[in-house]
Amino acid sequence: MRRKRVLPPAVLIVCTAALAGTAPAVALPQTAPAAGTAAPAAPLRILLTNDDGYNAPGIRKAFERLTAAGYDVTIVAPLTNQSGTGTKMMSAPTIAVKHPEPKVWAVDGTPGDSVAFGLSEVFEGRVPDLVVSGTNFGPNVAGLATHSGTVGGAVTALESGVPAIALSTGGLAVPDPTATVNAMGPTLDFAVKLIDRLRSRARSGPLLPKGVGLNVNHPIVGADGKGTAAGVAATFQDPQAPLQADFTDSGDGTWKVTVQVRPQPAAKGGDVEAVSAGKIAVSPMNADWNTGPADFAVTSALIAGLRP
Repeated sequence: MRRKRVLPPAVLIVCTAALAGTAPAVALPQTAPAAGTAAPAAPLRILLTNDDGYNAPGIRKAFERLTAAGYDVTIVAPLTNQSGTGTKMMSAPTIAVKHPEPKVWAVDGTPGDSVAFGLSEVFEGRVPDLVVSGTNFGPNVAGLATHSGTVGGAVTALESGVPAIALSTGGLAVPDPTATVNAMGPTLDFAVKLIDRLRSRARSGPLLPKGVGLNVNHPIVGADGKGTAAGVAATFQDPQAPLQADFTDSGDGTWKVTVQVRPQPAAKGGDVEAVSAGKIAVSPMNADWNTGPADFAVTSALIAGLRP
């Protein structure tokens, strides 16, 4: 039986409320405040990661856009492409880390390794306000999210008690590289609006309830990817598993592997339905994989009477 992430109603209410409009960007004064006035809010500190690699177009565009919005952004991301690594981390006794330029750290490991290193070393003693993972090249909806390194990086942050947002650009169709890169612009424009909304609602508290993150999937709109999304929807992760692997025996002890995306009918209210309709899907997620009371009851009935 497939496990579903179930969040309390209060969490869903918070996430839905955050989508009900946009908030103005937080003003960051460049001069000292006049005597008797309140001090300006400090820039939001963001750890930026991904699974496509520290030099991929998505994370570089994210760094530029988030920095332009007034945030204090530091990249701590994989040295190489780590797509599909999910929540994998700490698979070796040592890890190599490069610091190729200011505000950029490249970790020779997974997104989870990168976030763990960033929280422990780069942000030692000063936990970031938010971890942003992405924007990913291609979607992370339905079963794709389960295997996603982009989502895995966000989950690592949630496990450490740090608010996190996973960002992805694309639909289930085979992506056009140029259109996808173009659509990253609108993706990041929306991300800034969302983060500003969260900050304005949180005031001086955490941006999201403890242990709760957001998985944001932005569609590619228009042939060139520069179109505007049809809206924003609070969604859940569609239970379908669209990845299908085919194996062909080469006859020499090796097998050729072909992985295809074969989407099934979309669940109503799910992330696949929203993105397919040209909407931005925002799904709440947590890191503990707990199931709901109904699943607990089924499990209790299943093991009733069993003894060691």
